[in-house]
Amino acid sequence: MKISKRKRALNEAAQKLGALPVAAAVSALKGLESSLPQGIKPCKFDQSVAVAVRLGVDPKHADQIVRGSIVLPHGIGKSQRVIVFCKDQNVAKALEAGADQAGGKELADKVKDGWLDFDVAIATPDMMGIVGPLGKVLGPRGLMPSPKAGTVTQDVATAVKEYKAGKVEFRCDDGGNVHCVVGKMSFSEQSLTENIEALLQLIQQLKPQAAKGQYVRSVTLSATQMPGIQISAA
Repeated sequence: MKISKRKRALNEAAQKLGALPVAAAVSALKGLESSLPQGIKPCKFDQSVAVAVRLGVDPKHADQIVRGSIVLPHGIGKSQRVIVFCKDQNVAKALEAGADQAGGKELADKVKDGWLDFDVAIATPDMMGIVGPLGKVLGPRGLMPSPKAGTVTQDVATAVKEYKAGKVEFRCDDGGNVHCVVGKMSFSEQSLTENIEALLQLIQQLKPQAAKGQYVRSVTLSATQMPGIQISAA
């Protein structure tokens, strides 16, 4: 695969940085494009910024799976599309709180038929009998409501408001890696730094008792069209 001049220049600049504290890594990421040689144009859109954390866990064991959710201090710069599986008075509560759609069996049937135009699915406990069969559709996409993630709840209004405000979920993959969006390149350095620090603090708190050896093995900061910058433990 041919590497563009822009990507090659950014990779070379990032490799010279080494591991940096969070604030310095954010500053370096936001400044990378200013180091591009003359004639190479910077990215034109507002890139998403993400953190990848490699953990010393074995996700094959249920007691070592790391997962959680967090309302980042400054959101993620994106309004998430939220649906709620509920009935009776909860439908009105969910819609009033900002849900894009809310309903019971008719909404489940719509999803079953292939409609997936949403980012977050929330469900009340009494709807899991209807939502459960959707696991084959929602599970692989990370959209299945879960009590651990806070998306199975009776308080639908609070859940909707939190996700609309920028609450994000994360779960380690088969390799023990956690990937999570923490904002946009247009965010201030302080806002990105505070979002990242809040996420890393929560991941530390979620350390499984069964995990052996070094827990956080590496942390990498990147953006949609930017190379990764390593974050040091300091």
